[in-house]
Amino acid sequence: MRRGVRLGVDVGKVRVGLARCDRDGLLATPLETVQRRGDQLEPVLDRILELAAELEAIELVVGLPIAMSGRDTPSTADARAVAQRLAEGPVPVRMFDERLTTVSAQAALHASGRNTRGSRPVIDQVAAVILLQHALDAERARGVAPGALLDPERK
Repeated sequence: MRRGVRLGVDVGKVRVGLARCDRDGLLATPLETVQRRGDQLEPVLDRILELAAELEAIELVVGLPIAMSGRDTPSTADARAVAQRLAEGPVPVRMFDERLTTVSAQAALHASGRNTRGSRPVIDQVAAVILLQHALDAERARGVAPGALLDPERK
């Protein structure tokens, strides 16, 4: 298992949920929800990269929203575009299958007695936590970094 903080990024059309893990890569925790303002990605990208630098993140794990059938969804192109823009920065970016993370997040909040409509920003963070935790668990189980590295030149 590689050591170092990673950020989980759950890309949505309205909000982007962020999570982080500890330096040992054991546990993902909620970090922040960043509001998107239409097509303006720069403020979102800037905030993610600012947090990555502040936390000395070794990589960003961006959720790849694909359908249960394995096909792209309407959100797939958006997540890929955000991930590609992030990959232009100084921190390596991996895309990781995020099937059911938002559904799992909503179920977890509902089970804890929270209203999902009033908890939308929290849902995005919880989805990022679930995404990142799945990636950490996959790396621990397989012994290799999870998902697909966007820029193969980075090590």
